[in-house]
Amino acid sequence: PGFLTQTSEMLRKICMRNLVRKYCRGLTAERKVQLQQKVVTSAVFCGKKEGYLESLSQPFLETRLKENDLNPKVLQLIRGENIKYVTPVIKYDRNGFKARERLLVLTQSSAYVVEVAKIKQKIEYSTLKGISTSNLSDGIVVIHVPEDNKQKGDVILQCEHIFETVTKLCMLANKQSVVKVVKGSLRFRVGSGKEGTMVFTVGPEPQVFKDKTGQLTVV
Repeated sequence: PGFLTQTSEMLRKICMRNLVRKYCRGLTAERKVQLQQKVVTSAVFCGKKEGYLESLSQPFLETRLKENDLNPKVLQLIRGENIKYVTPVIKYDRNGFKARERLLVLTQSSAYVVEVAKIKQKIEYSTLKGISTSNLSDGIVVIHVPEDNKQKGDVILQCEHIFETVTKLCMLANKQSVVKVVKGSLRFRVGSGKEGTMVFTVGPEPQVFKDKTGQLTVV
């Protein structure tokens, strides 16, 4: 009879709402943060960047290095700021593209590129113009900064945990919309009004090098 069909549908909806309510109430604070971050990662990368599907089963860590792993001089320089995330990165010079080991430190208000006991560059989230990465499986991310005297130019980094790092950065900056996943190539600011080009391609093994034309090539 029709009234039983209607009753069955109502009970299905009530049961589903109850299951959702029970699941949500059972979430730990840590699990809730994980899900919130994964939702942002999906919005930014799903269907756009290779390796996204493989990353789904990998939980994000709160941080890759702890605060006490940082040099005391660095901690003193950024005192008063709440450190949220630290991860090792490879930074490529804007001129010559030499690879250098660095740390990326994300606080509540700024991103820092750190060399042992020195802060090499500080990017306040309020001035961050964009975050670019390719559609391939590389870990390159470019942090775009404004063209002013305070900044040397855009920051070119290679991150082992690209999805985690970009998600943390755009969430802390509250600028999810500025993340771009590009194909083929991208332009970055070198400084003093100059620009460089980065080319992304596919090959038998991962490489990052300066080609004959002077461009940074990422394989």
